[in-house]
Amino acid sequence: MKREEVRERLENQAEQSYKEFNDKIVPGVKNAIGVRLPALRKLAKEMAKEDYKEYFDELEHTEKASLYHEELLLQGILIGIIKVTPSERMEYIKKFVFKIDNWAVCDTFCSGLKFTKDNGPLMWEFIQPYLTDEREFFVRFGVVMLMCYYIDEEHIERDIEILEGIQQEGYYTKMAVAWALSLCYVKFPEITRSFFEKSNNKLDDFAYNKAIQKIKESYRVTKEEKAYLHSLKRK
Repeated sequence: MKREEVRERLENQAEQSYKEFNDKIVPGVKNAIGVRLPALRKLAKEMAKEDYKEYFDELEHTEKASLYHEELLLQGILIGIIKVTPSERMEYIKKFVFKIDNWAVCDTFCSGLKFTKDNGPLMWEFIQPYLTDEREFFVRFGVVMLMCYYIDEEHIERDIEILEGIQQEGYYTKMAVAWALSLCYVKFPEITRSFFEKSNNKLDDFAYNKAIQKIKESYRVTKEEKAYLHSLKRK
């Protein structure tokens, strides 16, 4: 399917009201046209059965500024569902991460990389350089991948160590770190509580307090736990 045809399909499914909603929740995105995710996923499934490589090639030779927000989302979704080997998919991932410039594209992309569940050790090593990068959305990509696929008994202690050590100062990096730590607490409260109690905790104040705030918003945490965590917030 050629890009021209894809754009026409997207334009026909665009909703002005949804565009206005999207513009509010994804600040800085000026090229959204208002296509909902279910419609994008449906189109991606259709395209995955065809010659998607032609579409990818066209995108590679197109200025990013001229792409619809939904075209980026669509490409990210496609990368997660096409039938390729893990190594081939990782090559697509490497190229796509350079295009990520907002939380919506990042998080939708990561949540669709479900092949990670069957390639855990391989992808764990793959995401490590992103977690120590200096670029905001490179690091957010690594953190969201960690959060989606590696908050488990095998990785929890290493997860917290990695999250504490992230130095990238971007707002969307810090929000991802806070979000990940809140999920660590929900799944492994005792281990994560010890992290918040550490007197030499290296996490910056914003991410530390935001993580506690997100934990307090969880319905899976008791009132007593929330009150205790609130007492640990930094002034």
